[in-house]
Amino acid sequence: MTSPECPQLPQPEEEPQITEEEARKLELFELETDDRTLLSGPTSRLRNLMTLLRVSKDLLTAFRALHFAGPCVTIFGSARTAPGTRYYEMARQMGAACAKLGFTVMTGGGPGIMQAGNQGAYEIGGRSIGINIELPFEQELNPYVQRAITMRYFFTRKVVLVKYSYAFIVMPGGAGTLDEMFETMTLIQTGKLKGFPIILMGRDYWQPLMDFVHRMAEEGMISPDDPDLIFFTDDVEDAAAHLQRHAVRQFGLRRKRTPQPIKVLGEKSLTR
Repeated sequence: MTSPECPQLPQPEEEPQITEEEARKLELFELETDDRTLLSGPTSRLRNLMTLLRVSKDLLTAFRALHFAGPCVTIFGSARTAPGTRYYEMARQMGAACAKLGFTVMTGGGPGIMQAGNQGAYEIGGRSIGINIELPFEQELNPYVQRAITMRYFFTRKVVLVKYSYAFIVMPGGAGTLDEMFETMTLIQTGKLKGFPIILMGRDYWQPLMDFVHRMAEEGMISPDDPDLIFFTDDVEDAAAHLQRHAVRQFGLRRKRTPQPIKVLGEKSLTR
């Protein structure tokens, strides 16, 4: 018995050749920002060394500047939220509530929700910090930032936004806000970060997300207790009370003397 003939398989088309001009454009794209250079795959030893030095400088600059920040609360949210809208005002009130509890309000330093959080703290005389990011398009700092740091890399920026914070307020936002929230949640899940409170605000906006988080727990994709890491509310007073219970009392935070800057090292305090 003879075996059936193998059908003729389609031959792969010849791959189009990349022209020198296209290769040059790709190289220029990768070199346009430090983040792109970092993520562009294997590079020369010299370029890798320069990247390591830039990363170190990014973190060192932030560590020096935020040595005087005190305990912070980070507010995440969209840069596209217009002043006067419901979520903008909610973020502004939340910024003020955090400052009244003695926290420094930290945001990404840009417009929208970030501006609202900084504004709330600034208006009542609280401390307000912005951790900005270099982008191909300019992201201007909002006018309510008392101390600003501009970072080269997204990952160093996220390290700083988490490192100094005892709680995280997540307002309505896009892909960046989701990334920040779930990375913070993952750090808490895996024991890399203490069980600091995550407060999710904007019920109308986030309800489908919370439904999905509970579904993940039901399907066994996360632990049954993981949804409890998120405190879901629209009430600023409830959120402030949650901060009081789980960020102030739980970790024994109290007002204490702020370290004094050393002028020889070029340090500056956060007082206005």
